[in-house]
Amino acid sequence: MNKTFLIVALLAATALSACDRKPTVVTVPAAAPVVVPGPAGPSGPTGATGATGSTGSTGYTGATGDTGATGKSGQDTTVIVMPPASAPAN
Repeated sequence: MNKTFLIVALLAATALSACDRKPTVVTVPAAAPVVVPGPAGPSGPTGATGATGSTGSTGYTGATGDTGATGKSGQDTTVIVMPPASAPAN
């Protein structure tokens, strides 16, 4: 059985390879020339300075904040603020 299968496979491969009608010729395109850049040239002159731009418009006034809440009343407390001491005379 194994020999028969092997012979049939060899005959099928031979028969299929013999069916090629005519050879196909493939033309390979010529290689495109490769451009290699040369060395860098000298630097060009400095360009002219551009014109000064116009001044922008003034911005809008922002929104006013809310008024703060009234604080607590004091309770009979007296605060005494002393002036700073003067430097001693020599």
